[in-house]
Amino acid sequence: MRVKKLNIVNFKNHGEKEFSFNKKINCFVGKNGVGKTNVLDALYYLSFSKSFINSTDSQNIKNGEDFFSLRGVYQVKEMEEHILLSFDKNKGKTLKRNDKEYEKISAHIGLLPLIIISPQDIKLIFDGSSERRKFIDSALSQFDSGHLIALQNYNRALLQRNKILKTSSGGGSIDPIILEMWDAHLISNGEKLYENRKKFITSFTDKFTEYYNKISAESSEKPSLKYFSQLETENIADLLKRNLHRDEFLQYTSSGVHKDDLIFQVGDLPLKNCGSQGQQKTFLTALKLAQYSFLSATGEKPILLLDDIFDKLDPFRVNSIVDLVLKDDTFGQIFITHTNENDLGKILEKTGEEFEMFEL
Repeated sequence: MRVKKLNIVNFKNHGEKEFSFNKKINCFVGKNGVGKTNVLDALYYLSFSKSFINSTDSQNIKNGEDFFSLRGVYQVKEMEEHILLSFDKNKGKTLKRNDKEYEKISAHIGLLPLIIISPQDIKLIFDGSSERRKFIDSALSQFDSGHLIALQNYNRALLQRNKILKTSSGGGSIDPIILEMWDAHLISNGEKLYENRKKFITSFTDKFTEYYNKISAESSEKPSLKYFSQLETENIADLLKRNLHRDEFLQYTSSGVHKDDLIFQVGDLPLKNCGSQGQQKTFLTALKLAQYSFLSATGEKPILLLDDIFDKLDPFRVNSIVDLVLKDDTFGQIFITHTNENDLGKILEKTGEEFEMFEL
Protein backbone atom coordinates (compact mmCIF):
# COMPACT_ATOMS: atom_id res chain seq x y z
CA MET A 1 0.00 0.00 0.00
CA ARG A 2 1.17 3.54 -0.68
CA VAL A 3 0.02 7.16 -0.94
CA LYS A 4 0.28 8.51 -4.47
CA LYS A 5 -1.04 12.05 -3.96
CA LEU A 6 -2.10 14.34 -1.13
CA ASN A 7 -4.06 17.59 -1.40
CA ILE A 8 -4.38 19.90 1.63
CA VAL A 9 -6.70 22.91 1.90
CA ASN A 10 -6.88 25.21 4.97
CA PHE A 11 -5.29 22.63 7.27
CA LYS A 12 -3.46 24.16 10.24
CA ASN A 13 -0.84 26.55 8.82
CA HIS A 14 -1.23 25.35 5.22
CA GLY A 15 -3.48 27.20 2.77
CA GLU A 16 -3.40 24.90 -0.23
CA LYS A 17 -0.72 22.35 -1.09
CA GLU A 18 -0.51 19.29 -3.31
CA PHE A 19 2.12 16.55 -3.26
CA SER A 20 2.91 13.63 -5.55
CA PHE A 21 4.90 11.06 -3.61
CA ASN A 22 7.73 8.69 -4.27
CA LYS A 23 6.77 5.06 -3.73
CA LYS A 24 9.54 4.53 -1.13
CA ILE A 25 10.96 7.52 0.84
CA ASN A 26 9.52 11.05 1.07
CA CYS A 27 11.11 13.80 3.14
CA PHE A 28 9.80 17.14 4.37
CA VAL A 29 12.56 19.57 5.33
CA GLY A 30 12.57 23.13 6.62
CA LYS A 31 12.86 25.25 9.72
CA ASN A 32 10.77 24.62 12.81
CA GLY A 33 7.23 25.95 12.49
CA VAL A 34 6.87 25.70 8.68
CA GLY A 35 4.38 22.81 8.91
CA LYS A 36 6.40 19.65 8.26
CA THR A 37 4.65 17.71 11.03
CA ASN A 38 1.29 19.06 9.86
CA VAL A 39 1.72 17.26 6.53
CA LEU A 40 2.30 14.00 8.41
CA ASP A 41 -0.75 14.78 10.52
CA ALA A 42 -2.82 15.15 7.34
CA LEU A 43 -1.82 11.60 6.34
CA TYR A 44 -2.64 10.39 9.86
CA TYR A 45 -6.06 12.10 9.62
CA LEU A 46 -6.87 10.25 6.41
CA SER A 47 -6.14 6.90 8.10
CA PHE A 48 -7.85 7.50 11.46
CA SER A 49 -10.22 10.45 10.83
CA LYS A 50 -8.50 12.38 13.63
CA SER A 51 -5.28 14.23 14.37
CA PHE A 52 -2.46 12.66 16.37
CA ILE A 53 -1.73 16.10 17.87
CA ASN A 54 -5.06 17.86 18.39
CA SER A 55 -8.22 15.76 18.57
CA THR A 56 -10.57 18.78 18.30
CA ASP A 57 -11.38 19.05 14.58
CA SER A 58 -12.29 22.74 14.64
CA GLN A 59 -8.87 23.66 16.01
CA ASN A 60 -7.18 22.16 12.94
CA ILE A 61 -8.76 24.71 10.58
CA LYS A 62 -6.40 27.40 9.30
CA ASN A 63 -6.89 30.72 11.10
CA GLY A 64 -9.55 32.86 9.44
CA GLU A 65 -11.12 29.97 7.49
CA ASP A 66 -14.34 28.00 8.06
CA PHE A 67 -13.28 24.54 6.88
CA PHE A 68 -10.41 22.27 5.97
CA SER A 69 -10.23 19.38 3.51
CA LEU A 70 -7.76 16.56 2.94
CA ARG A 71 -7.73 14.40 -0.18
CA GLY A 72 -5.53 11.36 -0.66
CA VAL A 73 -5.06 9.00 -3.58
CA TYR A 74 -3.85 5.57 -2.45
CA GLN A 75 -2.78 2.35 -4.10
CA VAL A 76 -4.24 -0.48 -1.98
CA LYS A 77 -3.40 -3.88 -3.45
CA GLU A 78 -4.58 -3.55 -7.07
CA MET A 79 -7.14 -0.82 -6.37
CA GLU A 80 -6.82 2.96 -6.44
CA GLU A 81 -8.64 4.46 -3.48
CA HIS A 82 -9.70 8.12 -3.27
CA ILE A 83 -10.23 9.33 0.32
CA LEU A 84 -11.74 12.70 1.22
CA LEU A 85 -11.93 14.01 4.77
CA SER A 86 -13.33 17.47 5.42
CA PHE A 87 -14.51 19.44 8.40
CA ASP A 88 -16.79 22.46 8.23
CA LYS A 89 -17.60 24.60 11.27
CA ASN A 90 -21.29 24.49 10.35
CA LYS A 91 -21.65 21.04 8.77
CA GLY A 92 -19.22 18.97 10.85
CA LYS A 93 -17.00 16.13 9.62
CA THR A 94 -17.37 14.21 6.36
CA LEU A 95 -15.37 11.14 5.34
CA LYS A 96 -15.74 9.65 1.86
CA ARG A 97 -14.21 6.69 0.08
CA ASN A 98 -14.37 6.91 -3.71
CA ASP A 99 -17.06 9.63 -3.45
CA LYS A 100 -19.26 7.51 -1.17
CA GLU A 101 -19.75 8.76 2.38
CA TYR A 102 -19.24 6.35 5.24
CA GLU A 103 -22.30 5.67 7.38
CA LYS A 104 -19.95 5.00 10.31
CA ILE A 105 -16.46 6.50 10.37
CA SER A 106 -15.27 3.49 12.37
CA ALA A 107 -15.79 1.36 9.23
CA HIS A 108 -12.82 3.18 7.68
CA ILE A 109 -10.32 2.13 10.37
CA GLY A 110 -7.93 -0.50 9.04
CA LEU A 111 -8.28 0.35 5.35
CA LEU A 112 -5.12 2.49 5.40
CA PRO A 113 -2.86 1.05 8.13
CA LEU A 114 -0.36 3.57 9.42
CA ILE A 115 2.29 3.86 12.13
CA ILE A 116 3.79 7.13 13.31
CA ILE A 117 6.93 7.64 15.39
CA SER A 118 6.82 11.16 16.81
CA PRO A 119 7.96 13.31 19.76
CA GLN A 120 4.32 13.03 20.86
CA ASP A 121 5.06 9.40 21.75
CA ILE A 122 6.71 10.55 24.98
CA LYS A 123 3.17 10.65 26.40
CA LEU A 124 3.26 6.85 26.37
CA ILE A 125 5.90 7.03 29.09
CA PHE A 126 4.86 10.02 31.18
CA ASP A 127 1.06 10.25 30.82
CA GLY A 128 -1.57 8.03 32.42
CA SER A 129 -2.45 4.45 31.59
CA SER A 130 -5.07 5.53 29.03
CA GLU A 131 -2.27 6.46 26.59
CA ARG A 132 -0.74 2.99 26.84
CA ARG A 133 -4.13 1.31 26.40
CA LYS A 134 -4.67 3.45 23.30
CA PHE A 135 -1.36 2.17 21.92
CA ILE A 136 -2.50 -1.45 22.27
CA ASP A 137 -6.04 -0.81 21.06
CA SER A 138 -4.87 1.22 18.05
CA ALA A 139 -2.83 -1.72 16.77
CA LEU A 140 -5.59 -4.24 17.44
CA SER A 141 -8.33 -2.05 15.93
CA GLN A 142 -6.42 -1.70 12.64
CA PHE A 143 -5.88 -5.45 12.62
CA ASP A 144 -9.28 -6.66 13.89
CA SER A 145 -12.54 -4.71 13.45
CA GLY A 146 -14.12 -6.92 16.12
CA HIS A 147 -11.75 -5.47 18.71
CA LEU A 148 -12.79 -1.93 17.79
CA ILE A 149 -16.48 -2.87 18.11
CA ALA A 150 -15.87 -4.46 21.53
CA LEU A 151 -13.97 -1.36 22.64
CA GLN A 152 -16.76 0.97 21.54
CA ASN A 153 -19.39 -1.20 23.24
CA TYR A 154 -17.39 -1.39 26.44
CA ASN A 155 -16.85 2.38 26.59
CA ARG A 156 -20.56 3.00 25.93
CA ALA A 157 -21.56 0.63 28.74
CA LEU A 158 -18.98 2.16 31.08
CA LEU A 159 -20.38 5.64 30.43
CA GLN A 160 -23.94 4.50 31.17
CA ARG A 161 -22.92 2.62 34.33
CA ASN A 162 -21.09 5.68 35.64
CA LYS A 163 -24.19 7.80 35.03
CA ILE A 164 -26.24 5.34 37.10
CA LEU A 165 -23.69 5.47 39.91
CA LYS A 166 -23.86 9.26 39.98
CA THR A 167 -27.63 9.23 40.38
CA SER A 168 -27.27 7.24 43.60
CA SER A 169 -25.07 9.99 45.09
CA GLY A 170 -27.95 12.47 44.81
CA GLY A 171 -30.29 10.32 46.85
CA GLY A 172 -31.68 8.37 43.94
CA SER A 173 -31.93 4.61 43.90
CA ILE A 174 -30.20 2.30 41.46
CA ASP A 175 -32.45 0.09 39.37
CA PRO A 176 -30.79 -3.35 39.75
CA ILE A 177 -32.17 -4.59 36.42
CA ILE A 178 -30.67 -1.67 34.46
CA LEU A 179 -27.40 -1.99 36.35
CA GLU A 180 -27.29 -5.71 35.57
CA MET A 181 -27.88 -4.97 31.89
CA TRP A 182 -24.90 -2.60 31.64
CA ASP A 183 -22.77 -4.94 33.74
CA ALA A 184 -23.49 -7.68 31.22
CA HIS A 185 -22.17 -5.46 28.42
CA LEU A 186 -19.05 -4.64 30.44
CA ILE A 187 -18.46 -8.33 31.17
CA SER A 188 -18.86 -9.70 27.64
CA ASN A 189 -16.90 -6.93 25.92
CA GLY A 190 -14.34 -6.58 28.72
CA GLU A 191 -13.43 -10.26 28.50
CA LYS A 192 -12.84 -9.92 24.73
CA LEU A 193 -10.64 -6.86 25.21
CA TYR A 194 -8.60 -8.53 27.94
CA GLU A 195 -7.96 -11.68 25.92
CA ASN A 196 -7.06 -9.70 22.79
CA ARG A 197 -4.68 -7.40 24.67
CA LYS A 198 -2.99 -10.29 26.49
CA LYS A 199 -2.42 -12.22 23.26
CA PHE A 200 -1.14 -9.07 21.56
CA ILE A 201 1.49 -8.36 24.22
CA THR A 202 2.59 -12.01 24.28
CA SER A 203 3.17 -12.09 20.51
CA PHE A 204 4.49 -8.52 20.40
CA THR A 205 7.17 -8.64 23.10
CA ASP A 206 9.79 -10.72 21.26
CA LYS A 207 9.73 -8.45 18.21
CA PHE A 208 9.91 -5.35 20.44
CA THR A 209 12.96 -6.73 22.27
CA GLU A 210 14.60 -7.62 18.96
CA TYR A 211 14.20 -4.07 17.64
CA TYR A 212 15.37 -2.49 20.89
CA ASN A 213 18.54 -4.58 20.92
CA LYS A 214 19.29 -3.73 17.29
CA ILE A 215 18.90 0.01 17.88
CA SER A 216 20.66 0.21 21.25
CA ALA A 217 24.42 0.55 21.51
CA GLU A 218 24.34 -0.94 25.00
CA SER A 219 24.14 -4.73 24.97
CA SER A 220 23.57 -4.66 28.75
CA GLU A 221 20.23 -2.88 28.38
CA LYS A 222 17.34 -5.28 28.97
CA PRO A 223 13.98 -3.74 28.10
CA SER A 224 10.73 -5.30 29.22
CA LEU A 225 6.98 -4.89 28.75
CA LYS A 226 4.63 -6.07 31.48
CA TYR A 227 0.88 -6.14 30.93
CA PHE A 228 -1.15 -5.35 34.03
CA SER A 229 -4.87 -6.10 34.35
CA GLN A 230 -7.19 -6.67 37.28
CA LEU A 231 -8.58 -9.60 35.28
CA GLU A 232 -5.34 -11.52 35.81
CA THR A 233 -6.49 -12.53 39.30
CA GLU A 234 -10.28 -12.14 39.21
CA ASN A 235 -12.97 -12.22 36.54
CA ILE A 236 -14.75 -8.99 35.68
CA ALA A 237 -18.18 -10.15 36.90
CA ASP A 238 -16.83 -10.76 40.42
CA LEU A 239 -14.91 -7.49 40.38
CA LEU A 240 -18.01 -5.45 39.52
CA LYS A 241 -20.12 -7.20 42.16
CA ARG A 242 -17.49 -6.97 44.90
CA ASN A 243 -16.76 -3.29 44.31
CA LEU A 244 -20.34 -2.06 43.83
CA HIS A 245 -20.61 -0.26 47.20
CA ARG A 246 -17.21 1.33 46.65
CA ASP A 247 -18.25 2.43 43.16
CA GLU A 248 -21.43 4.00 44.56
CA PHE A 249 -19.31 6.03 46.96
CA LEU A 250 -16.78 7.03 44.28
CA GLN A 251 -19.54 7.62 41.67
CA TYR A 252 -17.60 5.76 38.99
CA THR A 253 -16.63 2.22 38.04
CA SER A 254 -13.33 1.45 39.75
CA SER A 255 -12.61 -1.97 38.25
CA GLY A 256 -12.45 -3.39 34.75
CA VAL A 257 -10.26 -3.40 31.65
CA HIS A 258 -10.37 0.41 31.53
CA LYS A 259 -7.77 0.19 34.31
CA ASP A 260 -5.34 -2.00 32.33
CA ASP A 261 -1.78 -0.75 31.94
CA LEU A 262 1.51 -1.52 30.24
CA ILE A 263 4.61 -1.25 32.42
CA PHE A 264 7.84 -0.08 30.73
CA GLN A 265 11.18 -1.05 32.25
CA VAL A 266 14.87 -1.16 31.33
CA GLY A 267 16.50 -3.76 33.55
CA ASP A 268 14.53 -3.76 36.77
CA LEU A 269 14.03 0.00 36.75
CA PRO A 270 11.02 1.99 35.48
CA LEU A 271 11.73 3.74 32.18
CA LYS A 272 9.78 6.80 33.35
CA ASN A 273 12.06 7.57 36.27
CA CYS A 274 15.39 6.00 35.39
CA GLY A 275 15.69 5.91 31.59
CA SER A 276 17.93 8.38 29.75
CA GLN A 277 16.55 10.39 26.82
CA GLY A 278 18.31 8.02 24.44
CA GLN A 279 16.87 4.96 26.18
CA GLN A 280 13.38 6.45 26.18
CA LYS A 281 13.51 7.30 22.49
CA THR A 282 14.98 3.86 21.67
CA PHE A 283 12.21 2.19 23.69
CA LEU A 284 9.46 4.15 21.93
CA THR A 285 10.97 3.59 18.48
CA ALA A 286 11.22 -0.16 19.13
CA LEU A 287 7.58 -0.18 20.32
CA LYS A 288 6.38 1.44 17.12
CA LEU A 289 8.51 -0.72 14.82
CA ALA A 290 7.18 -3.83 16.56
CA GLN A 291 3.67 -2.44 16.09
CA TYR A 292 4.48 -2.04 12.39
CA SER A 293 5.60 -5.67 12.24
CA PHE A 294 2.34 -6.76 13.90
CA LEU A 295 0.18 -4.87 11.39
CA SER A 296 2.20 -6.17 8.45
CA ALA A 297 0.77 -9.61 9.19
CA THR A 298 -2.41 -8.44 7.43
CA GLY A 299 -0.52 -8.62 4.15
CA GLU A 300 -0.42 -4.85 3.64
CA LYS A 301 2.68 -2.87 4.58
CA PRO A 302 1.51 0.13 6.65
CA ILE A 303 2.58 3.66 5.87
CA LEU A 304 5.39 4.69 8.23
CA LEU A 305 5.70 8.30 9.41
CA LEU A 306 8.98 9.34 11.09
CA ASP A 307 8.60 12.76 12.68
CA ASP A 308 11.91 14.25 13.82
CA ILE A 309 13.06 10.72 14.68
CA PHE A 310 16.82 11.39 14.67
CA ASP A 311 16.71 14.09 17.36
CA LYS A 312 18.35 13.20 20.73
CA LEU A 313 19.89 10.00 19.36
CA ASP A 314 23.62 9.31 19.23
CA PRO A 315 25.22 8.45 15.83
CA PHE A 316 25.17 4.70 16.55
CA ARG A 317 21.43 4.66 17.18
CA VAL A 318 20.78 6.87 14.14
CA ASN A 319 22.73 4.47 11.92
CA SER A 320 20.95 1.49 13.49
CA ILE A 321 17.53 2.97 12.67
CA VAL A 322 18.64 3.77 9.13
CA ASP A 323 19.85 0.20 8.63
CA LEU A 324 16.66 -1.23 10.15
CA VAL A 325 14.07 0.94 8.45
CA LEU A 326 15.47 2.53 5.31
CA LYS A 327 17.56 -0.40 4.06
CA ASP A 328 15.09 -3.16 4.89
CA ASP A 329 12.42 -4.42 2.49
CA THR A 330 10.22 -5.14 5.53
CA PHE A 331 9.10 -1.52 5.37
CA GLY A 332 7.05 0.03 2.59
CA GLN A 333 6.47 3.72 1.98
CA ILE A 334 8.13 6.05 4.50
CA PHE A 335 7.67 9.75 5.29
CA ILE A 336 10.35 11.66 7.21
CA THR A 337 10.61 15.18 8.66
CA HIS A 338 13.92 16.88 9.40
CA THR A 339 15.16 20.44 9.85
CA ASN A 340 18.37 20.09 7.82
CA GLU A 341 18.15 19.03 4.18
CA ASN A 342 21.89 18.43 3.80
CA ASP A 343 22.16 16.23 6.90
CA LEU A 344 19.13 14.17 5.90
CA GLY A 345 20.37 13.91 2.33
CA LYS A 346 23.67 12.42 3.51
CA ILE A 347 21.82 9.87 5.66
CA LEU A 348 19.56 8.83 2.79
CA GLU A 349 22.28 8.64 0.15
CA LYS A 350 23.99 5.92 2.19
CA THR A 351 20.89 3.74 1.90
CA GLY A 352 20.97 3.53 -1.89
CA GLU A 353 17.17 3.92 -1.90
CA GLU A 354 15.29 6.40 -4.09
CA PHE A 355 13.75 9.34 -2.27
CA GLU A 356 11.91 12.63 -2.83
CA MET A 357 12.74 15.80 -0.90
CA PHE A 358 10.05 18.47 -0.26
CA GLU A 359 11.25 21.80 1.12
CA LEU A 360 8.60 23.72 3.11
